Amino acid sequence: MNFSLFIAKHFHYNHDNTQLVSKPAVRIATTGIAIGLTVIIIAVSVIVGFKKEIQDKVIGFGTHIQISNYDRNSSFETVPITVSDSLLNNLRNLPTIKQVQVFGTKPGIIKTNTDFMGIILKGVGKEYDWAFMQESLLSGTIPAYNDSTASNKVLISQPIANMLHLQVGDDFFTYFMQENIRVRKLVVAGIYQTNIAEYDKNFIITDIKQIQQLNRWNKHQVSGIEMQVNDYKHLDDAFDEVFMTTANRFDDNGSTYYIQTIKDLNPQIFGWLDLLDINTWVILILMLAVAGFNIISGLLILILERTNSIGILKALGSSNWSIRKIFLYQSAFLIGKGMLWGNIVGVSLCLIQHFTHLIPLDAEAYYIAYVPISLNVGYWLLINIGTACISLAMLIAPSYIITHISPAKAIRFE
Repeated sequence: MNFSLFIAKHFHYNHDNTQLVSKPAVRIATTGIAIGLTVIIIAVSVIVGFKKEIQDKVIGFGTHIQISNYDRNSSFETVPITVSDSLLNNLRNLPTIKQVQVFGTKPGIIKTNTDFMGIILKGVGKEYDWAFMQESLLSGTIPAYNDSTASNKVLISQPIANMLHLQVGDDFFTYFMQENIRVRKLVVAGIYQTNIAEYDKNFIITDIKQIQQLNRWNKHQVSGIEMQVNDYKHLDDAFDEVFMTTANRFDDNGSTYYIQTIKDLNPQIFGWLDLLDINTWVILILMLAVAGFNIISGLLILILERTNSIGILKALGSSNWSIRKIFLYQSAFLIGKGMLWGNIVGVSLCLIQHFTHLIPLDAEAYYIAYVPISLNVGYWLLINIGTACISLAMLIAPSYIITHISPAKAIRFE
C-alpha cells in the first residue's frame, strides 16, 4: 500500500470541520488552474487557427513555390519565360510537388460608364487548381478554360465589383497601355472574396491566353510557374528539389529561372504571423505563473492546516519525504480537478466559436471575418501534460517547509 497516497486521499476526501479553513484557498487554487488552462487552450487554438487560415489564403492564391524570369522587374508587366513540356513533366514528377500550373500577369485599367480603376489580370490555364477560388466564390460560377480558344469570362473580387457596380453577367472594357492602347471586352463569370486586400483590390482572374495574346507571346511563354507542395512542413525540401531541377538551366530564349517560396513573395505577412508565436509564449508564461502562484498558496495553507497531523506523523517515524508526498498528492488532486474544469470550459468555448463564428473580426484588418479556431489534439495533449508537470514541479520547493516543522511544536500547534 502507498502510505502517502492513502493519507493524501484521507485528507482530501475527509469533509469534517478541519477542512473548513482550507476550502476557500482550495477553491481559489482550483479556479486559478482552471482559468489558466482555459485561457491557454483558447489562446493556442486561436493563434494556430489564425495562422492556418491566413497561410491557406495566401498559399491558395499564390501557391507554395513560384518560378519566374530572373530578369523580372518589380511590376506585373513581366518578362516571360518559355516553358517546355519536359520541364513541366520533370517538376510534376518531383515527390514533394502536388500541382504544377502556369500563369501570366498584366496590368490594365477597367472603365465603365461611370467609373474606372487600375487592376491586374492574372491569367491561368485549364490545369489551374480552382479549389481555393471555389471556396472564396460568393456568386456566379468558375469559368472553364481550354486549349483552343481564349475565353473572355473572368472572376472579379467583391471590392472591385462594389467599386465599379458590376454583377455576374455584366461586361466591361479593360484598357492596356502598350505601343498602342489595346482593349478587351470581358464578362463577369463570378465574384470572389479572400478578405486579403492586396488580392481583392487588384486581381482579376482570366484565361492565360488573353495575357499571351495581349503581349504577343506564343503558347509556351508565360509569366511563371506555380507549384503546390504535398506538405507545407516540407516547403524547404521542395524548394531544394525544384532548385536542383532548374539549376544551370535556361529556357529557349536564354532566360534564367528565378525560384521563390511563398514566404519570399510575402515576407510581411509571414513575418507578422511569426510574431504571433511570441504572443503565445507570453500568454503561456503569464497563465502558468498565475496558476502556479495559486496552487503554491493552496499548498502552504494545506500544510498550515495540517501542522498538527505532520507532527504526529513525524513522531510515529514518517520521513520528511513521505510526508511531503502526502501534500504533493493532495495538490495533484486539486490540479487534476482544476484541469478538468479548464478543459471542459476551454474546449467548449472553442467548439462554440468554431461552429457558430460568434465573435467577429474586421476582415480588412485581420484578413478574416471571424475569430478562427483550430483544435489540434497534439497541442491539446502537450498543453495538458505541460501544465500538470510544471504545476507539480513548482510545488516541490515549497513542500520543503515540512522538513523544518518540529514534531514537539507541531503536536502542540493550535
